Amino acid sequence: MRAVTVYRLDDISNFSYHARHPIGSVLEMRIHERVNNYKDLLRLARRIFALDTADAEHVLIDVGQGRHAYLPDLNRDCSVG
Repeated sequence: MRAVTVYRLDDISNFSYHARHPIGSVLEMRIHERVNNYKDLLRLARRIFALDTADAEHVLIDVGQGRHAYLPDLNRDCSVG
């Protein structure tokens, strides 16, 4: 299980950049990588944290929190060579 931070993107009219403000987190409970993990988490975050449908495009999750690899545990049955 891994917590992924959810941000709201605010447009600052005086500057040429956008500010990200953390508004919460969603938990990824999948153990194995699937095709739509990122899209499903983003869909869940938008469903929970968006104020309305127009605000949904301003809700995003952190892509930099890459998925950590789940490696199998080594046991005595695994032998090298």
